Amino acid sequence: MASNWKIPKPGRKIPFVKKSPVGNPITEPSMPTHFRCPISLDLMKDPVTVSTGITYDRQSIETWFELGNQTCPITNNVLKSEELIPNHSLRRMIQDWCVANRSLGIERIPTPRNPVTPIQVSELLSEIASASRRGDRARCRELVAKIKALGRESERNRQCIVSGGAARVLSASFSELAAGYFESSTSGVLEEILSALAACFPLDEEARWHIGSPESLNSLVFILNCGDLAGRLNAVLMLKELVSSLDADRINVVAETDGLIEALVKLVEKPISPQTTKASLVTTFYFVSSSEMTAVKFVEMGLVSLLLEILVDSDKSMCEKALAVLDGVLNCKKGRERASDHSLAVPVLVKKMFRVSDMATGFAVSAMWKLCKNYEQERGEGCLVEALQVGAFQKLLLLLQVGCSGTTKEKASELLKLLNGVRGRGECIETADFKALKRPF
Repeated sequence: MASNWKIPKPGRKIPFVKKSPVGNPITEPSMPTHFRCPISLDLMKDPVTVSTGITYDRQSIETWFELGNQTCPITNNVLKSEELIPNHSLRRMIQDWCVANRSLGIERIPTPRNPVTPIQVSELLSEIASASRRGDRARCRELVAKIKALGRESERNRQCIVSGGAARVLSASFSELAAGYFESSTSGVLEEILSALAACFPLDEEARWHIGSPESLNSLVFILNCGDLAGRLNAVLMLKELVSSLDADRINVVAETDGLIEALVKLVEKPISPQTTKASLVTTFYFVSSSEMTAVKFVEMGLVSLLLEILVDSDKSMCEKALAVLDGVLNCKKGRERASDHSLAVPVLVKKMFRVSDMATGFAVSAMWKLCKNYEQERGEGCLVEALQVGAFQKLLLLLQVGCSGTTKEKASELLKLLNGVRGRGECIETADFKALKRPF
């Protein structure tokens, strides 16, 4: 892919210009031109040489390659390979120049770490696999921590580790260690593996197969209940990654894992961090959407009440996720019963129809429609009357006025017809409330 980047031609030395504390410019010693990256014109911190013999700063030339370019930016010649050779001599010259001018405010560039190579990654992963097969938890944890640290050093390292098959090896090690004799000390290495796996998302099919084994799922439940804060976050992120790629039947199988539903509901009931709560809600959404039987299990754990309490005061992202889960559990009769008996259900749903987001509006209207339409006559009418009393008729009219998506529009229109049928039984909306409307319903 061609790039629109223009590479400046080498020229005279370019002086640093720096301002004094009072704002007056101070001209510093001129920087040798060959200390500057030909692409960014900044001082090179990690000079590397390509096959044409031209030296660039590593970050700049790697960005050049990521854009799809396969040529040398200066010579425009096609490169035989993308191998980057560290230019240690130039880097030391740059460091010496920085030290010589330190009194003038020039900071010495640190010696860069050498990026990890595919061979190093392969050797590390091989050692991890061997240690897990032996059941050597201490050695396995040490190696996983090492590969995790390498991945954190740079995005290039992370990509090298992922492309080297880290997800498959780490997930297999997780499954093997989980299948062995389990004790509390085992959870430490399993949490370390989960932390490393989180940097490898999305997982491939083989990795998901290992994580979806009964032994792995039981270990995930243990970590959800007893792990440290980071461990519980990574465990729920792993569950979300797993169920997001499964069909409904396989999700139901996962839901049968002893204690899993209770652990997820507990994370919603007793939040440890916003990120963990949101991940738990997304994971729960996949479960309650898979089957009515699974949704009933969540309802029996008190999920409806927890969701309504979250919706009373939450940010946009949390609100959208909670509404999505609530809309899902209202597909089952048990969920509708619990919601209609809760004093917050109708007022909260009506309130969330506006001023959150289009997604929240869709879920709120859908949930209200299920509560009023797909329910027993007596309870359904009770919800309709209550909805009238908290201003649902007005909000639905305004929603149709400003426009909404097709499915939401259909449900809003049907709700208005249902509400119109009970308007004489509990309406408390003033005519003035509709003066902003440009057309009648």
